[in-house]
Amino acid sequence: MSLLPKQNDLGFYEIRLESIGGLGANLAGKMLAEAGVLGLGLNGSNFSSYGSEKKGSPVKSFVRFCEPEVEIRDHSPIEQPHVIGVFHEALYKMVDVVSGLQPDGIVLVNTKRDFADIKEDLHISYGTVATVDALGIAVEEKTKVNTAMLGALFRICDFLDPEAMRDVIRRTFEKKYPHLVEPNLRTFNRGYEEVQLRTYEVPAEAAGKAFTRPQPQLGYETQTIGGVITANGNSVLKDMSGSRQGFLPQLDAAACIHCAACDTVCPDLCFVWEAGEDKRGRKQMFLQGIDYQYCKGCLKCIEACPTSALTELFEERGFAQDNRVAHNFPYAGGAL
Repeated sequence: MSLLPKQNDLGFYEIRLESIGGLGANLAGKMLAEAGVLGLGLNGSNFSSYGSEKKGSPVKSFVRFCEPEVEIRDHSPIEQPHVIGVFHEALYKMVDVVSGLQPDGIVLVNTKRDFADIKEDLHISYGTVATVDALGIAVEEKTKVNTAMLGALFRICDFLDPEAMRDVIRRTFEKKYPHLVEPNLRTFNRGYEEVQLRTYEVPAEAAGKAFTRPQPQLGYETQTIGGVITANGNSVLKDMSGSRQGFLPQLDAAACIHCAACDTVCPDLCFVWEAGEDKRGRKQMFLQGIDYQYCKGCLKCIEACPTSALTELFEERGFAQDNRVAHNFPYAGGAL
């Protein structure tokens, strides 16, 4: 009897995790593969793909399972997965997260929104949509999104043994971070219990999503003469909102002494300044606000602030049709 519910032509059951650096998809993929191999005796493999700037940039983690008698000789990225896990909705505007999804595939999304909105955003007409508020769970349990997503994935992949995953969580954290074992177990259990699924009938003639491979903006045919870099660093194209895990710094301008301690520790130059004069007529730079387009919510600025000018603010997530994350407080600089 087969241990896997379905396989592709090579005999693999494949899972692709779509995430942003900092949310723990790389570790989640490793733990998921370990639980399948040690818990069920499956053959499995896992590897991840990401650029040099890992935190804040798109990350993919791939997991393959097959029967014990089948060897895994394919180590290429997964292009037609049975299951896709989307760790953050901000990925929609950067990556085609459901690229290559099979007609009867399952897509799991970290969200508080309803199924109709998810279907519309991802252009899904059939298959199974699963949702879980992994960020909300992680904030309440003081853990990370990845453990809640793992709980939801184990509910979806019901051939896997959740107790095997709990053993993996214990082994992963008990030596270096024993205080995190119980919070992560609670997070996993909540993800497992709170995930919601809805299946839409798959027509007989239905085809899977076409896989698209992103192409570079400039190549040997489109590069400018002399190889001139027209957008140094391409910082205007960056949007770090996806790497935030629920919290942002909030500026109280009245309490700010313009000491620049926040700007010194900020890794992404999010603080916007303007030249002016103090009460004695001396030239000085004054802090105008925070450009949230480039803020990834590391909160180092709050630790460095010598006054109460910067405080922690919980970010209520929203995802408008124009793919912009909405915030109800002032910001400076580039548009969100």
